[in-house]
Amino acid sequence: MSMYNAKSASAREFICHDEILAALEWADENKNNAELISQIMKKASERKGLGHREALLLLKCGKNEELFELAGKIKQDFYGSRVVLFAPLYLSNHCINGCIYCPYNCKNKDMLRKKLTQDEIRDEVVALQDMGHKRLAIEAGQHPEHSPIEYILQSVETIYGIKHRNGAIRRVNVNIAATSADEYRMLKSANIGTYILFQETYHEQTFKALHPSGPKSDYAWHTEAMDRAMQGGIDDVGIGVLFGLYEYEYEFTAMLMHAEHLEAVYGVGPHTMSVPRIRKARGVDTGNFTKGIDDVTFAKIVACLRISAPYTGIIVSTRESEECRLKVLDVGVSQISGGSCTSVGGYHGSAEHKNGDDTKQFEINDKRSLGEIVRWLLEIGYFPSFCTACYREGRVGDRFMELCKSGQIQNCCQPNALMTLQEYLIDYAGADTRHVGEGLIREELSGIPNENTRSLVSGWLKEIKKGSRDFRI
Repeated sequence: MSMYNAKSASAREFICHDEILAALEWADENKNNAELISQIMKKASERKGLGHREALLLLKCGKNEELFELAGKIKQDFYGSRVVLFAPLYLSNHCINGCIYCPYNCKNKDMLRKKLTQDEIRDEVVALQDMGHKRLAIEAGQHPEHSPIEYILQSVETIYGIKHRNGAIRRVNVNIAATSADEYRMLKSANIGTYILFQETYHEQTFKALHPSGPKSDYAWHTEAMDRAMQGGIDDVGIGVLFGLYEYEYEFTAMLMHAEHLEAVYGVGPHTMSVPRIRKARGVDTGNFTKGIDDVTFAKIVACLRISAPYTGIIVSTRESEECRLKVLDVGVSQISGGSCTSVGGYHGSAEHKNGDDTKQFEINDKRSLGEIVRWLLEIGYFPSFCTACYREGRVGDRFMELCKSGQIQNCCQPNALMTLQEYLIDYAGADTRHVGEGLIREELSGIPNENTRSLVSGWLKEIKKGSRDFRI
């Protein structure tokens, strides 16, 4: 039996199986305890977050509408109506791991294997820039020959170096397999944004069953990766689970424990949490996975994460439908992907390739273009943001969280969001979207409380219309 210790360096102690079971039992015993639930809701309303047991009890109680309302208010307090947009960029699907749920696993003979050259990466990035993207998350299977750290570093350098018309990728997040502290230092030196690694499942027995071969089969090495990343100097890390592999209440509790561990040891929790659900994929029998969750439960998970970790970004990808994404935007999600392609080389390739299954990792449900998503966000009252200013101004890690917790981040985020939306409207939007967006910019500009900031941003917006780019606070 392991003992729970949030400050431990051991994965089996900071993600303590016995503590999760005890928390589940405690929450079951108290899920109808109206007085205790009311006390926790009151604590949550103070916007300081909750512990994993408190959060689990809210997840298990029946107060859905009250939870959704509180989560929406907390999101508005910290993020306003802004929604950050990004896209994944798949570099290679060669992989030496045997992950049963992933079509990139080394035993899947139905998968066409492909690795992008640096010239092909340039083509992909130009295509993404022509959509209007400023922020990418690069993805690659784990393979010592096809995607060593040198290839990833070279690819990051290539991406940052591409300037096409008014386009530029200003933040490259990296989602690659767990590696050493030395290699995380290399990624830090390459000026990556967030390092992202999904746990897939925190339940160790299930983890081992789903990862029968390859380096990823080492549960401790994988689960302790964020510690090595932060020891390697990476300020912003992103965690997540793949819902559908194991019981969602267990995964929810463990992910919050992971966040508590990072906060306890490094003084800052994860920059983002992702909540993907398992999806159909070529060569994978998804019928073997019976732990899927419905849309209402999914929305409740997002709401409880927002209540429990008010300062952390929550990401939902194009795995989810338009209807589902609308619901979770209202209760806590702050970042979404748009115009995404999950195949290797799909952005620059033909429409036939982009929509084909030859190198695709998983099926997407929201197939709208980035332009369609931007217009949709504007129409439903959200503010599309392409901002990367905090990362480029050094407001990362504990510095970002300090600003966020104090509420001062609003003085940076809203003005920067206005300016990046103005860039998008001029460079990429149609006339109708531009009209709607510029009306919203005028409205939001008048709401900036600091007169000097408002005047500065007003002047920069005029300069953007004249052709200048990349102003930031």
